[in-house]
Amino acid sequence: MSKVQTYLFYEVLRAVVIIVGGLAMLALLAQGLARTDLILENRQSALTYFYIVMLGAPQVIALLTPLALFVAGVWSLNRIHKDSEIVVAQAAGMTPWQIASPIMRLAALCAVAHLAVNLWVQPSAQRAMRETVSEARADLAAALIRPGQFTSNGERLTFYARDLINGELRGVLISDMTDPEFPTDILARSAALVEVEGRPTLLLRDATSQQLDENQQLSILEFDQYMFDLTDFMKEDSDLVLKASDKYLHELFFVDRSNYFEAKEADNLLAEAHARLTTPMLNIVMALIAVFAVLGGDFSRKGYGKRIAFAGAGAIFVLIVQLALQSAAGNDPTLNILQWLLPVTVIGGLGYIYFHRGRKIGRVEPPDSSRRRSDDPVPA
Repeated sequence: MSKVQTYLFYEVLRAVVIIVGGLAMLALLAQGLARTDLILENRQSALTYFYIVMLGAPQVIALLTPLALFVAGVWSLNRIHKDSEIVVAQAAGMTPWQIASPIMRLAALCAVAHLAVNLWVQPSAQRAMRETVSEARADLAAALIRPGQFTSNGERLTFYARDLINGELRGVLISDMTDPEFPTDILARSAALVEVEGRPTLLLRDATSQQLDENQQLSILEFDQYMFDLTDFMKEDSDLVLKASDKYLHELFFVDRSNYFEAKEADNLLAEAHARLTTPMLNIVMALIAVFAVLGGDFSRKGYGKRIAFAGAGAIFVLIVQLALQSAAGNDPTLNILQWLLPVTVIGGLGYIYFHRGRKIGRVEPPDSSRRRSDDPVPA
């Protein structure tokens, strides 16, 4: 690349990084607020919280990159065009492709990176996030053991501990409502959370169990030690269920038909697979729209506000239509072809208009008064 092209490349790259970084921080902040229950309800550490939030970054960045590329391209081209740098480059003999090539090269790099994120980075990150969230929500020790507070795990179990000293609970109360007709209350002097054959269990010491029998008589049993199994109280949603965004490309195309849930979502998974392959092309689409917005018309010292506004509306329209097509293809698989046709058609149309029919677009013609007519006398 020439010095002018290198300068324009890094100008757009710097703007893309700033825009993507800023928007990604806002998106991650909003996503983080939705995950505060991990700390408030499941008592997870701040490190786990930030780890889960950061695992959502690849998907957010992939979604924002095409739009950021459009905004950065328009901003950079408009700034250097107003400073007449584009005019100087054209006067030096640069073709429309040579002027637009830095942005198109950056768009191609963004498309390759976007594709890599869609195929490998996003599924890996989303799976890790899903597994971490599932483990956090299934952590009964964190969910139940809150000294000085009554806590519950659904409607079947209520737990209270007066204090926690050196890993041992003191003054324990358990209300077991597994059988609503014959509820059981257990009081214990102390308790410890242990694992018995991989099953979470409370080891209760000096415990008393109180239960109403069939004759509505209070039955009281005393134990030196009592093992209270917590397995039945594990949260029902603790099992890991992978969503479409968590699956790799081959898992989206080749659905396990023996799995009821995957067979039911087969059309949505197929639409997601096609979206993974087509959305990277939006980077090239957005770059072409940005180039056409600034360079796709006559030079004007008053700016290109109207043209940029129309281009911005067109860019948003393309993004919305692409998302709508993906959603519609989830109900009708034949619409998946439109996910390919939209970006390919826009790229082909804008590329033909700008690079073939618009070779003279954007060039500055000298005013008529400065042109020497063929019949004017040649000055001596």
